[in-house]
Amino acid sequence: MPEIENSPQSSLHPKLKQLFDLAIERQATDIHLSSGHQPILRVDGSLMPVAGEKILNHEDVKTLAFSILSQQLQEKFTAYKDLDLSYAYENKARFRISIYQQLGKVSAAFRLIPSRIRTLEELSLPLSLRAFTRMIQGFFLVVGPSGHGKSAALAAMIEEINVNRYDHILTIEDPIEYLFEQKNCIIDQREVGMDVQDFHRGLRAMFREDADVVMVGEMRDPETISTAITAAETGHLIFSTLHTNTAAQTIDRIIDTFPPHQQEQIKMQLANTLLGVLSRRLIPKKGGGVINAVELMIANSAIRNLIREGKAHQIDMVIETGQEQGMISLNHSLADLVRRDLITYENAEIYSTNPSELRMMM
Repeated sequence: MPEIENSPQSSLHPKLKQLFDLAIERQATDIHLSSGHQPILRVDGSLMPVAGEKILNHEDVKTLAFSILSQQLQEKFTAYKDLDLSYAYENKARFRISIYQQLGKVSAAFRLIPSRIRTLEELSLPLSLRAFTRMIQGFFLVVGPSGHGKSAALAAMIEEINVNRYDHILTIEDPIEYLFEQKNCIIDQREVGMDVQDFHRGLRAMFREDADVVMVGEMRDPETISTAITAAETGHLIFSTLHTNTAAQTIDRIIDTFPPHQQEQIKMQLANTLLGVLSRRLIPKKGGGVINAVELMIANSAIRNLIREGKAHQIDMVIETGQEQGMISLNHSLADLVRRDLITYENAEIYSTNPSELRMMM
């Protein structure tokens, strides 16, 4: 995936610059450009048209989107009908961009990535996550739906290591989202498509690159997952993400990715290497904004046994009874936010993976 810097070679359209500045000012997470609509921002999880802006036609959207593309990338889009890239906007922010064709017309989505990496405290994440950043080896996953802050949580944990350890950190991303400033650690960031062919190849290469900590943008295929687990077994600390909703679902997804004859081996490897799983949700907050709800599974001996025995469906029960060890169930997190009058019960129920249990808890 190409990385485009804001430079004379990429002549950003003034209207797009205006929209970028507005998104940063309003703390929007996304900008959408689509024929037949005004420019639209996603703020606090909701889509809202930009007041005062005209309705865009096909040529308007194409002109805006193509203003950041080189001739080569324009030709690539014309050939494949979709294109993913990252864009560094001055010193203010970065954008992860998807330009695609629908009904013969160009549309574009821009995901805003803030320039500053926020800390665990600023993200209201459990400070017990620091324990995972002190580990020498193992496998830690951040999961949740798209757009619910997985990358931000992962970046905060990597930054903890950057500040407090003296290690070689390697990231393999598609695209590179947060840019890390080297502090106590050496940090090498490799972008799929530009610096490395794919996640699997990047992970295999890390064994020769003397990496201590590796952050893999996403676990997409059996080869990547298998190599990541092997790396965790051989003395590396591995962080990654998955588009799953809960820790139990994550375990099942990883195992089911492999053919049946490999699943027993993966269960054993995962049971031996997994450190924990954080599942994150951003819930609309009363009065505006969003607030964090989490599930945190810590891989204790009970969890490891359930993984080995293929009983991931019982993991929720262990999380529920593991509060003294620092585990957090999503329903407890949601119920706490309702009791503190920070979110509505209706929203808690929408984001719960077990609404009937939540009703009993309340």
